[in-house]
Amino acid sequence: MRGGRWRRVASQVGRSVTVWAVSTVTILVLAGILPDFQLQSADGDSATRIAVTAALGAGAFGLLSAIFWPLLVRLLLLVPALVLGLLVFFLNGSLLIVALRLVPSGDSEAAPETAVIVAAVMSAVASATGAALAVRDDDAYRRRLYRLADRRRRALPPGPSSPGTVFLQLDGVGHDVLRDAVGKDLMPTVARWLGDRNRDSDRNRDGTGAGARPTHRLTPWRTDWSSQTGASQLGILHGSNHDVPAFRWYEKAGREVMVCNRPTSAAELQRRAIDRTGDSGLLTADGASRGNLFSGGADEQALVLSIATKRRSRENRSRAGYFAYFSDPANAVRTALSFVAEVCREIGQSTHARARKVRPRVSRGGLYPFVRAFATVVERDVVVAAVMGDMLAGRTSVYADLVAYDEVAHHSGPCSRDAEKVLERLDRALALIEKVAEHAPRPYRIVVLSDHGQSPGETFRARYGLGLGDLVRAGCGLPVPRKAQRTHSGAEARAAVRAALRRPVEEGGEEHRPSRRRSEPLVLASGNLGLVSFPDVPHRMTKEEIDARHPALLTTLANHPGVGFVLVRSEEHGGVVLGAYGAQIPLDRLDNDPGPLEVFGPGAADAVRRTHSFPNAADIMVNSAYDPADGGEVLAFEEQIGSHGGLGGAQGKPFLMSPLAFSAPVDDGEDLVGAEHVHRVLRRWLRESNGPQVPLEAEPEERAA
Repeated sequence: MRGGRWRRVASQVGRSVTVWAVSTVTILVLAGILPDFQLQSADGDSATRIAVTAALGAGAFGLLSAIFWPLLVRLLLLVPALVLGLLVFFLNGSLLIVALRLVPSGDSEAAPETAVIVAAVMSAVASATGAALAVRDDDAYRRRLYRLADRRRRALPPGPSSPGTVFLQLDGVGHDVLRDAVGKDLMPTVARWLGDRNRDSDRNRDGTGAGARPTHRLTPWRTDWSSQTGASQLGILHGSNHDVPAFRWYEKAGREVMVCNRPTSAAELQRRAIDRTGDSGLLTADGASRGNLFSGGADEQALVLSIATKRRSRENRSRAGYFAYFSDPANAVRTALSFVAEVCREIGQSTHARARKVRPRVSRGGLYPFVRAFATVVERDVVVAAVMGDMLAGRTSVYADLVAYDEVAHHSGPCSRDAEKVLERLDRALALIEKVAEHAPRPYRIVVLSDHGQSPGETFRARYGLGLGDLVRAGCGLPVPRKAQRTHSGAEARAAVRAALRRPVEEGGEEHRPSRRRSEPLVLASGNLGLVSFPDVPHRMTKEEIDARHPALLTTLANHPGVGFVLVRSEEHGGVVLGAYGAQIPLDRLDNDPGPLEVFGPGAADAVRRTHSFPNAADIMVNSAYDPADGGEVLAFEEQIGSHGGLGGAQGKPFLMSPLAFSAPVDDGEDLVGAEHVHRVLRRWLRESNGPQVPLEAEPEERAA
């Protein structure tokens, strides 16, 4: 015992001395190449004195960083995340200037801008050196992980702790995309959890081969008609997504356009769900919400959109998320370098796609490279660090959303090489979280799920030369603008950027507001789902009223080759689905005669009927055409070549990957349908974790093994 303790002390001292030596060499090299950074007087000093000065400066900088950096970060917890990330560099440089002033020679100096560079390089080098030395030292690795946790660690009750649960949402990753990624060895962590069963299933059945013993099961589930994060995550976290017909829709009662990734709308949707269910959400019992649109009732929240409009206070300052990440200044350096690399990577990939004339393709210029870099680097790093901090603090439940894949797939395609690279990096994040679970004060069960998938296909405008809004105007006999106007993207990453910047209102554009001519239709897009509303009519218009006002509109929409079907309210039938060649099927007859819904598969009729019952369903609901024989393509009404929001293809088939320690999500032969159903399953699993731990019967595959 005593010998082992002294060995650990000696190992720690050795690592500290090595890091100090490397930092000293780094500061000497920087002093030699940077003109505004010097370690000697104007008259010159001996090499020995310069080396001693460098060593003292490096030591003072390391000591000041260890003592004062956590305190400085705590003082800046109310600062938005991106602003804090920039302040890290200036504060780090300030600490270096103070360190140089403390050196006895008094001859060391650095210009402020140079100090920022020197401090950033020294932090990165010291962090890399310490990590390299600790690779084979489990104790050192554990201590490094623990530093990511909140310093005020909550004490767990003595005795065996009930397992905690971590829910990791891989935004936009469909069930089939995940299976393909496992088959291509893109996600080895997921493959190991599943026992590589997807790739080896054929061999396992005949006994000629077997994958590793699985620890998780993979279950597909079916979204509602509105297959997008707002509806799915609201249902998953709060148990109700009632009256969320799309990503964006017009509410006639309040004369307002609701947008799921607008902070004010997110806060209102969360309030409505809580009022409807009478419950604060999935995470009310000692939970944490990280990177989500909604809080789920969690006490700890970081980068949560629904609280972005609130006054900054101790309750919503995202302390655990920011502090766990920025308490180590080297994190900011690594993230900044990765951010720049990702911007360059996106510019290179988009340039390559244009040069090869890849089709389909959408514009990837403007601010998009920076939005992508935020989603795939900054948001990922902060959220993953926050989750690790929650686990090391022993929190009971955590729900985190990683939006990286969804953002890239919108612009590069859901099966593109760009998107596959993101899946590889997400798998590494899962592996890191799994490693942290080994050092947490309680056991953890990791559930991985998605909120929707994505369906490929070119845009409606690219194929037909006009957008849905233009088609609606033409059907109404209104002039169509000669210059096409692009629709705003519904990508979730932009919501994460706004939450980080604490911008309370989305800059909407004209299509987010009713026309000054109130008789003109308002057309909104949510992936391949379009919504047409007439703001001057206070109620939901009927088919008969629409035909009387615009006799050609419904016929124009239903017979267009890019439209799969149209839903309207009928005075005679209550609700009807319209299709090409005069198809008109009442909702109560869809089970016997699905008509244009047949191609969309099982569950389409139920999804349409449910949305029809919503008070804020649009006057006209339009779903694009879907061709299962052509790669499952849909036609997005937004500028996206990987889209989701309506019916058709992979967008409606996300996944739920759960530990075998939990009961099966559904019984054999039963489908997991709707986000509200997923919420009930997750609730049940939390009860299983908190209650008596009863051994579950082995899965059939385990018994066969």
